[in-house]
Amino acid sequence: MQTTDALGRTPQRRNAQSNRRRILAAARQSLREDPDASVDVIAEAAGVARRTFYGHFPSRHALIADLTSEAGVELRQAFAAARTPVAGPAEALTRMVLAAWAVGDQYRMLIALGRRHPGEDAFRATLAPAREEAVANLRRGQREGVFADHLPAPVLAQALEALMLALAEESAACPWEDATGEAAATTFLVAAGVAPRAAALQVQDVVRRIRAAGAG
Repeated sequence: MQTTDALGRTPQRRNAQSNRRRILAAARQSLREDPDASVDVIAEAAGVARRTFYGHFPSRHALIADLTSEAGVELRQAFAAARTPVAGPAEALTRMVLAAWAVGDQYRMLIALGRRHPGEDAFRATLAPAREEAVANLRRGQREGVFADHLPAPVLAQALEALMLALAEESAACPWEDATGEAAATTFLVAAGVAPRAAALQVQDVVRRIRAAGAG
């Protein structure tokens, strides 16, 4: 007689779910380190055979599509939770940076894959809303004299995105840590043209209000 657990799952089904989770976790790590990581590399990192990998994902592309969808959901939820209708451009960008930092692994993986494979529609579609929002905030800040206007907003947004990726990669790879993202957000605002002291105060104010809202 076949046994089941408290949720009615058979041992085979439990093993399959465990293997899938291991493959996804190994893929996130492997693709962050090398966006061109192969199926063999990912399967070895997950501790499964190639046959097991293909039993869950018919191709490497299918795996990446699953990860992209998962990361996109987390990013959209993070940005939606951070957004406030009364925020000025500097506060709005600060909230975006802090939200991206909070889901740093997913953000870092998506940006790295998107830059390595710029033709992938899934990456563009997943990141497009955040990029459009950043450009809109930069344009508004440039009109109001909050941000530097030596570059068009879309170009400045791309440069700031590259800066964010570099900071996220350094945070993951070296002893320097920025658990809350305050240093990253301050650096982001300074690069956008905000004076360092004003940038630091803006970030501290946003962090304080976020914590107060969470405590309430």
